[in-house]
Amino acid sequence: MNVYGIDGKVAGSIELPKLFSESFRREVVLRAILAEQSLRYQPKGRNLMAGLRTTATYVGNYKSYRTGRHMGIAIRPREKLGGGAMGYVRRIPSSVKGRRAHAQKIETITSEMINSKEYILAIKSAIGGFSDNAAIKKAKGFDGRELPIIVDNKIESISRTKDLVAVLDALGMKVDLEKSHTPKSKSSIRRKAQRRSYRRSAVIIAKDAALLSRAGGNLPGIDVCSIDDLRLEKLAPGGEPRISIWSESAVHGIESAVSGTRFRKLVNV
Repeated sequence: MNVYGIDGKVAGSIELPKLFSESFRREVVLRAILAEQSLRYQPKGRNLMAGLRTTATYVGNYKSYRTGRHMGIAIRPREKLGGGAMGYVRRIPSSVKGRRAHAQKIETITSEMINSKEYILAIKSAIGGFSDNAAIKKAKGFDGRELPIIVDNKIESISRTKDLVAVLDALGMKVDLEKSHTPKSKSSIRRKAQRRSYRRSAVIIAKDAALLSRAGGNLPGIDVCSIDDLRLEKLAPGGEPRISIWSESAVHGIESAVSGTRFRKLVNV
């Protein structure tokens, strides 16, 4: 496989690992994407102490202090004030600043877990889909170089957006990049009228993407990730293979990075 320089010219060759010859399995990739997306779900509920942080208490005993009987007021949980006086009613749903009746509780497990071996299989399948030139050209209309595109390690030192755009133009990505710059608006109800979505163009995978992510963050349709932070939503969004651009060092280290991947790393347990 040819290795290109940042000027778009052939700078050498490299033998791709066996990982790139894996067959693309869409059902496995979609299963892993669902598991990743479920980690972003935020369950909605109420604090268990909401409306209960008060000195109010209910005194029902007839002979007890602060009983409130024969005073012309309802016997409810009231605030304890100085001198034995009673304040406003609190703690109950019908009172001002009281607790909510039948508040929502966080009881449902929203994260969809997946076996680590199945998750690794999905990543391998997505990487194998990068070499499926026929499927990518049919879906993306890309008619440029053979895929995946391998670039020398100088691309990892790019930190400016205009420099990255120049590299992509030299690699034959100009037309595809321009298609991704046109936003798609969905005519729907008013709160969705201003939402914009962009066409997914290419993913750039590097061994160290610290600088490169700053340059690619402003390009619609371009995703940047390191081999130690692989996500199926970037590798195969929507369960479809996409154009990929690799740094030479990322190709050499991808097999060891994938073998050490664990889905539980995503949930920090």
